[in-house]
Amino acid sequence: MSTPKSFHAYPRFDFDLESGLPRKARKSSSLKMLKSFGNRFHHFYKMHPLLVSLISLSLGLTILIGLSLYESRFKTMGYRRGDEVDLRSGSYPFKNLRNLVMVAGHAIYTSNSCGKMESEDSWFLEPYQKHTGQAATFVSHIRDGVEIAAKDEGALLLFSGGETRKDAGPRSEAQSYWAVAESKSWFGNEDSVKSRALTEEHARDSFENLLFSVCRFRELTGSYPQNITVVSYDFKEERFAHLHRSALNLPQSRFFFVGTPATPTAKEAAMKGEASVRAQFLEDPYGCLGSLHQKRLKRDPFHRTVPYPNGCPELKGLFSYCGPVPYPGSLPWTQ
Repeated sequence: MSTPKSFHAYPRFDFDLESGLPRKARKSSSLKMLKSFGNRFHHFYKMHPLLVSLISLSLGLTILIGLSLYESRFKTMGYRRGDEVDLRSGSYPFKNLRNLVMVAGHAIYTSNSCGKMESEDSWFLEPYQKHTGQAATFVSHIRDGVEIAAKDEGALLLFSGGETRKDAGPRSEAQSYWAVAESKSWFGNEDSVKSRALTEEHARDSFENLLFSVCRFRELTGSYPQNITVVSYDFKEERFAHLHRSALNLPQSRFFFVGTPATPTAKEAAMKGEASVRAQFLEDPYGCLGSLHQKRLKRDPFHRTVPYPNGCPELKGLFSYCGPVPYPGSLPWTQ
C-alpha cells in the first residue's frame, strides 16, 4: 500500500533570528498572496482538471456574450465611428427637394478669367471638340439647367462630371459649370437657384452622369428623385432617355430630356460618333467591359476613388452589377 503524498498547507520559511521575522516576509504582501493563490489553484487543477476546464469555458463564454451585448447596445444608442454616415439621422441639407435636374458636363474651364466663357481658348477641348461655337454650347447647357430649376422650387440642380482631363489639372467638369453659372449671376436666377445648385464630381461618362447624380441626390435629400430631367446635346437623347434610363429601370413617365444642338460644323462628326457609342452601350449597358470600361479608366487620370454607393446603400447591388441584360434586382423606384 502506497503512502499518500503529504500536502503542506503552509509554506516553510527560514527565520531571521535577529529580527524574529521570516526572511521571505521582505517581499510584498501582494506577491505572497498571488503565489499562495497560484499554488492552491495548481493543486486544485491537479485534483479536478475537468471541473477547472468547465469553469474556465463557462467564464469565457460569459465574458464573450457580455461584450457582444455591450457592443450591440453601443451601436443601438447611435455611437459610430466619425467617418461613418448616419443615413437614418434625417439631417439631410436638402430633404425638402423632390426632383433632380442634371446637367451633364462635357469639358473643363481652364481660363483664369471668368469673362471668356464663350471662347474655345478658355476650355480644355479634345481635338473632336475644337469647333467654332463649341464653348457657347456648354454655356447653353448651364443656362438651360438653371432656368429649368428656377421653374421648380422642389428641384435640386446638379452639374455632373469629374476630373477627366490630365492636362487640365485637378479641375472637374462639374465645378467648371458651377463657376460659369456663378460668373453669369445664375442668368438672373441667383436668389432662387444658387442655394440648391451643387456638383457631382466623379462621373466619367454619360451613364455615370445619370447614375451618380441619382446617388448624389439621395445623399443630399435622404430620398430618390420623383422626377429626373437631363440636360445635354439633343443627339444624345436616345442614349440618355432610352439606353441609360432602361439600364437603371427608371420610369419613363418620370424621366425628361432637354437637348441643345451641336455647332453646325461639328454636327456630322458628332452624329457619327454618337452612333458608335450607342452601339457600345447596347452591348454593354453598364459600361463595365471592353472599350467603355477602358474609356472610364482614361478619364480618371488622378485615380479618384468613387465614394458611391456609400450615400445610396439601396443601390449597392446595382453598383456591383455588370451584365448584358438589365439589372434583375429590385430598386427603390420599382418597389
